[in-house]
Amino acid sequence: YSCQSIKTSTLFLEKGIWLGIAAIGFAILFNVPRRALLSIFIIGALGGLTKFLMLEYKIGIVLAVLCGASLIGFLSVFAAHRRNCPPITFAIPAVIPMIPGLFAYKAMIGIIKLTSEKDPVAYSKIFFEAVNNGLTTFFVLVVLATGVAIPLLITRKNTVKRIKTEE
Repeated sequence: YSCQSIKTSTLFLEKGIWLGIAAIGFAILFNVPRRALLSIFIIGALGGLTKFLMLEYKIGIVLAVLCGASLIGFLSVFAAHRRNCPPITFAIPAVIPMIPGLFAYKAMIGIIKLTSEKDPVAYSKIFFEAVNNGLTTFFVLVVLATGVAIPLLITRKNTVKRIKTEE
């Protein structure tokens, strides 16, 4: 192995650890059972690392997040059976570290800058950057929700028709 590949592997592993710690932090905030914490750490780390690995190979952020969130959804179903907790207990804390805070921040800062910009050329540049960041935020949030929800819906035991309601 070269020194560069070892350094890259170490940084990748470090990212996974921080993603897992962030997932555990949100799990503790949501008061999940202790027996679920290790699974949440692993699921959060693997989902986030999937996203970062795909970004490393120049795959778009929306598709990368969809794949990471889908992995989180499927692993949550698996962990739910192993740890006797609902799948959402694992999925939500694990997916929260993937929320695109930087894109949302840049979109809001761009919108704020637009209020004071008078130069039409600079205005159009700031406008398109703000819209780009806002749309990226929107689509990443949509695929986060979709990526987690689809595996949970696919593996659901009862269909809507079989769910009994009180009349």
